[in-house]
Amino acid sequence: MLLSTLPALLLASWASIARAQYPDPGACSGECFTHDPAVVKRADGKYFRFSTLDLIGISTADNLAGPWTRSGSVIQGKSVINMAGNDVLWAPDVVYIRGIYYCFYSVSTSGSQTSAIGYATSTTMESGSWKDQGIVVTSTSSSPYNAIDSNVVNGTGPNEWYLQWGSYWNNIYQARVAINGEYVFRSGNERQIGYEPSGNHKMEGAFIWKRDNLWYQFLSRGICCTYNPDTDPIDQVYHVTVCRSDNPAGPYVDKNGVACTNGGGTTVLASHGNIYAPGGQGVFTDPAHGDVLYYHYLDLTVGVAYAQSKFGWNVLQWTDGWPTIV
Repeated sequence: MLLSTLPALLLASWASIARAQYPDPGACSGECFTHDPAVVKRADGKYFRFSTLDLIGISTADNLAGPWTRSGSVIQGKSVINMAGNDVLWAPDVVYIRGIYYCFYSVSTSGSQTSAIGYATSTTMESGSWKDQGIVVTSTSSSPYNAIDSNVVNGTGPNEWYLQWGSYWNNIYQARVAINGEYVFRSGNERQIGYEPSGNHKMEGAFIWKRDNLWYQFLSRGICCTYNPDTDPIDQVYHVTVCRSDNPAGPYVDKNGVACTNGGGTTVLASHGNIYAPGGQGVFTDPAHGDVLYYHYLDLTVGVAYAQSKFGWNVLQWTDGWPTIV
């Protein structure tokens, strides 16, 4: 009897060790619900956190750890994009360019490939200050991608910008965009920059971060967003991986040289202890902390329902040109 249970005990012990290799998220107090967050620190020191749902909900704080206070939404009423889901909105990405904040958002419904990426502009980020500008990218059932989960990154010059997007189907695509004042429009051909060839292609949420003339493509991989921790294989639920390139257009490869378009990706953060299914990530530089990885996650001591998603963050450390969390 004891001998027969020994392998199971060893396996459980190994799994516990494997899941304890990451530090826990930084502290959060106040309004800590978020999903697919975007975090920006304004020049006056005020933090803004944007989230899926509630027409891109806005929370603010004077400290990254909070207390966070809900302060409104980016879009009022519904998006100007005439498509199902335009009264909910997903997956914000906020970037500051030449005095203007651009909030990119997704319009879609669960499981649908009929989607759009739109954007709004503001000079302050405050609720009520945003002007909805409409569509940048759309997708239909005949598209190779799903037009959600957008992100914008600077290329090699001040006027060189790239938009990446995608989820499941053929995963992550990218195109050049021109940004001039309040106007954003596609100005280049699209290309695939990330793909998981196995299963139903669980790869989404691309966020590219530029550092020292290298571009790092962070991705959310695995099962999302309905969970059963008793049966979900722990290594197959949401987690964060990274590939890098010396060109913003790729090709991107992981630490072992595996192409990001062939399932490559070095794991940066995964489930550990009571921290479950981290993803929806982004990166920003905080004068108070340095480079910070932010994300949503679930706490197994609380529950795994969508509404229980929490805001997580950790400082990034760079070793031999690759990020780890501390």
